[in-house]
Amino acid sequence: MLYTQLLFSGKLSAHLKEIDRYAETMMDQLMTQMAAQEGITEQLKAENQMEWVRRMNSIRSRAEEAVWADLTD
Repeated sequence: MLYTQLLFSGKLSAHLKEIDRYAETMMDQLMTQMAAQEGITEQLKAENQMEWVRRMNSIRSRAEEAVWADLTD
């Protein structure tokens, strides 16, 4: 019902852009916090790039799950 209301009122695009901005901001904040908590640093990136990528991919996956859960509540 919300979709139909937003579509016919011409506000759907603005609403979707707002949700996208919120999700991107939340992802950035979560990834930064998780990386700091897990001790992932630029030094690790310089010394062992593959380990850094592996750990950052894990963080991205967990952050995406958290954002998705927040948006679908």
